[in-house]
Amino acid sequence: MPKIDDAVLPEHRELTIVRVYDAPRALVFKAFTDPVHLARWWGPHGFTTPICEFDARPGGALRIHMRAPDGRVHVTQGEVREIVIPERLVFVIALQEDDGSIRLENLTTVTLVERAGKTELTLHVRVVQATAAAAPNLAGMQVGWSQSLERLAELVAAL
Repeated sequence: MPKIDDAVLPEHRELTIVRVYDAPRALVFKAFTDPVHLARWWGPHGFTTPICEFDARPGGALRIHMRAPDGRVHVTQGEVREIVIPERLVFVIALQEDDGSIRLENLTTVTLVERAGKTELTLHVRVVQATAAAAPNLAGMQVGWSQSLERLAELVAAL
């Protein structure tokens, strides 16, 4: 059974963000599942994504390396659990330590609803496993996802 270290505060164990994009649902879904598009917006402001692999099917693997402005690379990998095109995506993603152990693992659910040509995206993240070392990552999770979703908005506006 995955364990959440007691140092992980309850307010950092779940996160829900809702955004409305001025773009059709199919386009927003594609931007979330196509690795070419995903690499352009994944990560907070100032981050780049030198490696982005996303096999958008149940059981499909994902591997994303985010490079921070200071040059540090954050390695994540995971698996797609569920996909209903273009309305729902569920995946687990784990932030790894340099030795390959898991620092933080999240179950992420993305739901997309079309509303008069716009798309309402609901992102729900639930921490599945976290070590005490993940505390700074968890404390920054809302800001990080908010900035990533801002970058997604910029991308879909340009597509």
